[in-house]
Amino acid sequence: MIIGAGVVGIASAYALARRGIAVTVLDAMPGPAMGASFGNGRQLSYGYTDALASADLLRKIPRLALGRDPAFRIYPAFDLASIRWKLQFLANCTERKFRKNSLASLQLARKSRNAMAALLQRHEIEFGHRTAGKMLLFGNAQSFARGCEIMNMKVSNQERQMALSPDVAREIEPALDAAGSTFTGVIYAPTEETGNAAVFSENLADILHREYGTSFRYDARVCKIATDSESARVILDSGEELTADLAIVCSGAAAGKLLRKTKVNTPIYPMKGYSFIAPATAASPEVSITDVARKLVFTRIGDEMLIAGLADLGDDSSIVRPDRMADLITSARASLPEAADYDATRNHWSGLRPMTPNSLPVIARPSATLAINAGHGMLGWTLAMGSGEQLAELICEG
Repeated sequence: MIIGAGVVGIASAYALARRGIAVTVLDAMPGPAMGASFGNGRQLSYGYTDALASADLLRKIPRLALGRDPAFRIYPAFDLASIRWKLQFLANCTERKFRKNSLASLQLARKSRNAMAALLQRHEIEFGHRTAGKMLLFGNAQSFARGCEIMNMKVSNQERQMALSPDVAREIEPALDAAGSTFTGVIYAPTEETGNAAVFSENLADILHREYGTSFRYDARVCKIATDSESARVILDSGEELTADLAIVCSGAAAGKLLRKTKVNTPIYPMKGYSFIAPATAASPEVSITDVARKLVFTRIGDEMLIAGLADLGDDSSIVRPDRMADLITSARASLPEAADYDATRNHWSGLRPMTPNSLPVIARPSATLAINAGHGMLGWTLAMGSGEQLAELICEG
């Protein structure tokens, strides 16, 4: 029984159902992928798996704590779980751990890329999938040099990325002619992909139900899990109890609180992000763009642009704050002023990214009747298929 029908829960259900395991998926929402999977940046960034915790970020924390970076805010919280998480996060802010965590995430992303390719060979799924390529824009020489260091680390691990001058980048993506400010350099990965995670999840859920017999129950909010050596009891807030051989928690940012009720302390903490959609224009990029300094992503899906960004650590409300949405739109205009029709924005959205201190998902089986696949941070869409496979291997192969 999988708790959570976001892209990670759906991918986990597929990996298990394909191995012949009977699966039921529960979700508190009326349908699949209505939480963090709904408004994500739509980029399958298999080569951009950098850990959030780093020595670079550590140096910026005093500025962040004072609210001087409009893209990144830290909200104060003093409960034991948040304090423990922050201390573990700080312990990961070293160059050695940054490299270790980033490369571990890169390995999982490769597994995810291969699993996605195998899925699409087996089933036709429409979700706006295409190979768009991805560019990271760096605003100054220092940040570009650091970006090249990280790129070289990945290139030495067989990842295809390259550093470009602004002029060469503009030849590949003419939309950069209309950039709102100068950029010093670009890192480019031509094989990166895009796609709509919510549509993917909906269509894969349909295949699971129709072809694999997977059951789905929506509007089913889980408030507690009780386990013993033989079975797991999943208790809904309606009072109904459901029994399974194994309960698997895939509930994103809610996973930490749910697991603590079972005495399993999993360091998952919310980091809120925002997105909006606007009509594409003649100057919209075809390549996916990330403005590194502003922490923005621009993704074209058909005749629309999805723009996502901001990182609000510790805000556990999914409510769209008008001031933060205004910050996002203002920042997008400043970055690529002609990339979208900013006067016709819609689908103003916010969601909670489930962050771990090392930016690696928790894929574990703490007992015979309880398993976890949660904590994918900003990379749930990218890592979903690979983490589903890793979970299934853990369950089926021990």
